[in-house]
Amino acid sequence: MGDKDDGTPSSRTSVSTSKATGRLEQIQEHVAPNTSRRRRKKNKDDELPADYSDIMVQVATLRKMAATPDSTNRGYIRQKQAGKLWVRERVDAMLDAGSFREVGSVSGTVKWRKIGEAREEPIEYVPSNNVQGFGRLRGRPIVFTADDFSIRAGHADGALMSKTLYMEELAVALKLPMIKLVDGSSGGGSVTTIKTTGYSYLPVVRTFNIVVKQLNMGIPNLGAVLGPAIGLGAARVVSCHFSVMAGDIGSLFNAGPSVVAGATFEEGLSFTELGGPSMHCTNGTIDNLAANEEACFEQLRTVLSYLPNHGLQAPPTIPAEDPVERLCPELRTIIPRRRERMYDSRKIITTIVDSGSWFEIGALWGRTAICGLARLGGKPIGIIASDCEVNAGAIDALGSQKLTRHLKFLDIFNIPLVQFIDIPGYAIGTVAERTATMRHGVSLATTYHATTMPVFSVVTRRCYGVAGGIMLGCREPKMSVAWPSGEWGSLPLAGGIDVGHSFELKEIERKEGLEARKKRYNELDEEYRRLMNPVRTANNFGVEEIIDPAETRFMLATWVKHIYDELMPHRIMDRVNAKIQPVFY
Repeated sequence: MGDKDDGTPSSRTSVSTSKATGRLEQIQEHVAPNTSRRRRKKNKDDELPADYSDIMVQVATLRKMAATPDSTNRGYIRQKQAGKLWVRERVDAMLDAGSFREVGSVSGTVKWRKIGEAREEPIEYVPSNNVQGFGRLRGRPIVFTADDFSIRAGHADGALMSKTLYMEELAVALKLPMIKLVDGSSGGGSVTTIKTTGYSYLPVVRTFNIVVKQLNMGIPNLGAVLGPAIGLGAARVVSCHFSVMAGDIGSLFNAGPSVVAGATFEEGLSFTELGGPSMHCTNGTIDNLAANEEACFEQLRTVLSYLPNHGLQAPPTIPAEDPVERLCPELRTIIPRRRERMYDSRKIITTIVDSGSWFEIGALWGRTAICGLARLGGKPIGIIASDCEVNAGAIDALGSQKLTRHLKFLDIFNIPLVQFIDIPGYAIGTVAERTATMRHGVSLATTYHATTMPVFSVVTRRCYGVAGGIMLGCREPKMSVAWPSGEWGSLPLAGGIDVGHSFELKEIERKEGLEARKKRYNELDEEYRRLMNPVRTANNFGVEEIIDPAETRFMLATWVKHIYDELMPHRIMDRVNAKIQPVFY
């Protein structure tokens, strides 16, 4: 029993003495601990290392598990049987050797086992099905995302959306190009999610605000379809500045064959039939086709080499090995004297630009128009031309859409445009009217005048009608020259004479017969062709200069050098000060 205070003076003194003694013993214990008392000795396994190496071991274990494919996993087996690279094989194949730095390397679902007091180790691990991080493409730093179709067939898991959004935000914050390798990556739209969560969520897509910002800032956003791109995954790659599909394994659609069968009764469709390369590389949904995955990676590397990291930079230049003074005498005879004959428009481009620098964009769709990137004197330029071997070069609805997209692309990345004009006008006929050629043609016209990148035009042959006028007159003062093969006007002579002299020709035919009509038509044709001599136009300063086609390369290279040396710094400053604000979407 302890001391008890009964209220008397002696009892109060006894209690005070007892408390003081107790405090003194506590102080003595701290100053000189009683070694005679035995303390429980801790097990070494329970002691946590001072350097937190136990935590780092867990991280290293999870990283190793994520980087080691499970050859017995049905998703991995399915991936390899389809002839596709595993996601981490793709990352290694795309990036410069040794440049991969992962972000979110241990995100995923882990099963733990307790191994001691406050200690545990991972025994099972299902990584997040999206590998993301930093790397380099030909020395250029980038951020990237790559879907892992072997896990949940690439459908979004709990971490994918937040990881992807984070990488998009990093691209904007750090002004680094973004590369997307899409294989699955839907929005997670599986009905099993309802069972797991216990409710059906209302879909909200948060990523597109930041994506649109990134696109309009001129931060390169490039994507590759390396498997089935579904729903949100499809939207992610289609929204890129440039996209490419692997021809052997790629496909893209809003919903897969099973969903389509239930909604439209189109049964038995394969991925390729529903949305393969023959569908989307020919309708403009995807820009380019590549033979396989490695060819996709090479196209991504190539496109990036022409682009700045963001819109407040000039495009990167490289040392020029091809002399800008090089003459191109073969161009003197490339345009046939017989106007009815066609020629290879791409031959003009590849002859003039730096050797090996031509990269075409959208070769399989909108085929009346030719678009791409090249270099002159090592400096990036955009190229536009018409293909006279397709619909005689008349720009149709898809051609207008293709040119519109390319103009915005060049404007966003501060790339000057060189265009080779041989255009009879917009496409005509019932097909042209049915496909809203004029609507898309007007959109092209407004884009020509809404963009501000420098434009130089070389009239190689025809320049007729509204389409020709829009292309040639899109800048004031216009920078243009013509080849001696040039011809122009409101309408081509074929058809134009019939319209302009309709009454006269009909009257001759009525009074003198068909042969008399043909004779008068030929007389008019000869007269107009003489009057349409391009030198007559130059006499009246309707064309600034008629040049020797062989000298076109040197003239264009001189212009491009001036743009980069003198005008590009001013353009960059205007963008910094928001005097010009290009828009891609």
